[in-house]
Amino acid sequence: MKIRSVMGLVSAGTLVIAGGLALFSGPATAAPPRWGPMPYTCTGGDFASGNLTSIPSGNYASITVTGACAPAPNAVINVFGSVNVAPGAVLDAQSAPSTITVGRDVLAAPGSILGLGCLPNPVGHMTGHPCIVDPTESSNITINGNVIAWGANTVELNGITVKANVVLIGGGQQAGNPWPIKTNTIGGNLLVAGATPEWLGVLVNNVGGNVFLTNVTVAAGETMDVGGNTIRWNLGCWGLAPAVSSGFGAANTIGGQALGQCANLQPSAP
Repeated sequence: MKIRSVMGLVSAGTLVIAGGLALFSGPATAAPPRWGPMPYTCTGGDFASGNLTSIPSGNYASITVTGACAPAPNAVINVFGSVNVAPGAVLDAQSAPSTITVGRDVLAAPGSILGLGCLPNPVGHMTGHPCIVDPTESSNITINGNVIAWGANTVELNGITVKANVVLIGGGQQAGNPWPIKTNTIGGNLLVAGATPEWLGVLVNNVGGNVFLTNVTVAAGETMDVGGNTIRWNLGCWGLAPAVSSGFGAANTIGGQALGQCANLQPSAP
């Protein structure tokens, strides 16, 4: 059955949030075997000057980012556990192409900046995010668990694969900090709640569950864009300000219902 009740949607969203909180409250990864890959901590770097500490290719039990860090260009990184971006830290995996596989989750703490993925713009659209190092190249980033950000400064997800959910709660700054969620494959749900980014774009994603956007406010003069997505279940938008549109004139393909402020953002029934 494709159409779920509103109470079912609320319950689903509550479970996603609760799951996200549980991930933050507990240890991100189990202690690795002494003979296996070791945890890696990236420190140092200066985001303001663009001088970031490089994360080299390798196999890691987990990665913790406490400074301003970026994968080395064309790095191949395998993380058996989770990637944890500490409060105020920066992980920039969107400026240079890289291949990253994360066995569990990517967690971004309050005040952090999380950027994952780069790919060229398609002809006639701005839905890509070209790599700064080489605009013709693309990243290959797969998260086998969730992407969860709680109070993050900035979240940018461009052309990545997330096998479970993307949960973005709170955070954002309305001066120079757009949140593009573009051209991703998300196996579960996408939830953005209580955030205040400069701009929010949910564009050309393939989502296996629901997309819920609630209580999101962008900068004056900006319009949230929700368009070109293929959503298996439902699209629900509530408390979005100042306005929301389909973005680039592209309607969404929705298997269930389009609800609230996004009720008009799907093709008309034949």
